[in-house]
Amino acid sequence: MRRLSTAVFIALAGLFLLGGSAGAHGDDHESDGHDPGTVDVVEVNGLLDPVLTEMMAETLRDVDPATMVAVVFQIDSNGAVVDDAALSALADLVVSSPVPVSFWIGPAGAEVAGRAAQLVALGDDVGISPGSAIGNLGELSLPADRFGTPFGLPSDTDLVGSMVSYDDAVGRGLARSAPVLLEHLVGLDGFEVLVDDTGDKPMVEPVTRTRFRQLSITDQVFHTAASPPVAYLLLLVGMGLLVFEFFTAGVGIAGVIGAASLLLASYGLAVLPGRAWAVGVLVFAMIGYAIDIQAGVPRAWTVIGTVSLVLGSVFLFDGTQVGWIALATGVVGTALGLAGGMPTMVRTRFSTPTIGREWIVGEAGTAVDDLSPNGTVEVRGAVWKARTNRATPIQPGEPIRVVAVEGLWLEVEPEVGAARDHRARAARS
Repeated sequence: MRRLSTAVFIALAGLFLLGGSAGAHGDDHESDGHDPGTVDVVEVNGLLDPVLTEMMAETLRDVDPATMVAVVFQIDSNGAVVDDAALSALADLVVSSPVPVSFWIGPAGAEVAGRAAQLVALGDDVGISPGSAIGNLGELSLPADRFGTPFGLPSDTDLVGSMVSYDDAVGRGLARSAPVLLEHLVGLDGFEVLVDDTGDKPMVEPVTRTRFRQLSITDQVFHTAASPPVAYLLLLVGMGLLVFEFFTAGVGIAGVIGAASLLLASYGLAVLPGRAWAVGVLVFAMIGYAIDIQAGVPRAWTVIGTVSLVLGSVFLFDGTQVGWIALATGVVGTALGLAGGMPTMVRTRFSTPTIGREWIVGEAGTAVDDLSPNGTVEVRGAVWKARTNRATPIQPGEPIRVVAVEGLWLEVEPEVGAARDHRARAARS
């Protein structure tokens, strides 16, 4: 791997000065019919899933050596979720390409690890930006008899289980320094530039054309859904919205969004190395929350559901990480939404002025816990928040009767020995 330093730029400037100005050279390229060629730049961001690997393979299959100088993959990937056969097929295209295949680990902060790093090692040229890293090769997935060992290193190299930074990668000859994409392109064999020295500093102008390729909108949606954090959050959002829709009248926008989220989550789980039993635990967690939503008050099933939610979330994927931010967002958001907000939302939706709540006045029920004066009561199989009429204490299990409704609260009194309200006597008189 060669490195284009400032001295090389100055040397190039001298060559162009001997032959004429930068503009004159541009005219010469056009007049003599010389084609400076094209470089395809493909962005590879995220796990190598079927969508990304197919785009990379299609790019390599479409290479025209008569017009193309090289193919550059701008990569930031922590691994691959395709099987070894699919990865080997892509590796065959890389090593057999009629034009050089280059990988640029960038921009700054990019990381390449796992089986993605094994693929990068097969490139004709590798560049890395400051702040980026490569390593954690893991178990060899590409057959050594066909592709050799990554970077020609021994099988027990430290890169198997650790990452190397920009300085180490350049110092060990694993990659050349390329802080930005343009500098990486200029370092490619056959990439032509013009140098304009009319200013204070020489300005490098690419002559070789650069063509950027990226996923279509549809492919980008499916690639995003195959990301562990996104698939996990889509699964929780989809199940949560369907639980909400189950307790509401008719089919609304929540049900449609929930179904769409579940479909995308199902695709992501099918592509990613997920654990089926963990998905079952998450479904069980939703059932636990639904039981207490029906009861109207968070109780034992809410605790069971929350424990199941945490357990299923932590062990959902095998070999890939959801990330603590997504994990905390999913667990806290689901617990607060289903245990805290859902009972109130459901009760409010069924207690609108259109439906009315006057029907419950005069209904008999049972005290669920001690009302002194606030607590909960059960009326027609549903649990309601309630306060006693004129602060008459009521013990758990005692029969009550609803005398009024105030917002989401019921005003109740004991069926026997209730304190009499002077407002009721005045109304009867």
